[in-house]
Order: sequence, then structure tokens, then C-alpha cells
Amino acid sequence: MVEDELGELIHLADPPGTTGHILSLLVLERPSPGADVLDCEFVVETETVKGSFPVHVSSADLDDWEEALDALAGNRFVSWLNSGRTVQLKIKPLSPGVIGVTVHDGPSSQVTVSLPLFPAVGWIDDQRARLEKVRRACAG
Repeated sequence: MVEDELGELIHLADPPGTTGHILSLLVLERPSPGADVLDCEFVVETETVKGSFPVHVSSADLDDWEEALDALAGNRFVSWLNSGRTVQLKIKPLSPGVIGVTVHDGPSSQVTVSLPLFPAVGWIDDQRARLEKVRRACAG
């Protein structure tokens, strides 16, 4: 596991002292030589639920995540990894400072977890920085 080096591609969390909802996408391993797929794991934590969903993320998926971040910056709904082959992530702006996040494991368990999140100011820029860090680590 190279989590310390690659870390979390996505980290969305409520501020300390609130509900404590967290959604993260951990990068577990860098791609093997000649491959462009990252082994990752979505982790969802609420006061009553803690779950994880394995997922493979390709370089094309990373490009799609970048586009999704652009849409979120424009206060638009996004659906990422919606090919039907893996876990799907949906993020919907609900009101200023609040997003609705849904993780759906359609191909495997059929489990869906939806939660509101109150991410910190600048959360989209933080996600962009995480994306760039993962891309740099995978390139070198």
C-alpha cells in the first residue's frame, strides 16, 4: 500500500464538531508498468454507517474527475464513474456550503449510501490539488 505517497484522490468531510460525515477515495496502489488503472477504495463514514467499496480508476476516469470538478465549481450536479462497470459517485450542490453525496455500488452489492456534507471553503481547489498529486505520483 502506498497510501502515504498517493493518499486520497477525494476527501470530503464535515467540519470538526458536526455530524462527522466523511467520503474519501483512497488510492491503494500505483498502476503496474504498462497499465493505467489505480486500485482504489471509496470509504464512507457517518454516525451510523461505515462502508468501503473497491474501485478501479483509469487515467480517463481521472480526466473525467477533472471535468466533474469544473462542473462543481459552476455549482452543477455531477455523476462520476457512471459507466456501470464500477461504483458510481454523484455530487449535487444543495445550498450554499452544502452538497449531497451519493455512492452507489450497482455492479456488486447494489448498496447506495447518500449523505449531506458541509465541506470546508475551498474544497474544490483541495480536490484539484489531490488529483494533481495522484497524477504526478503515477507518472513518476
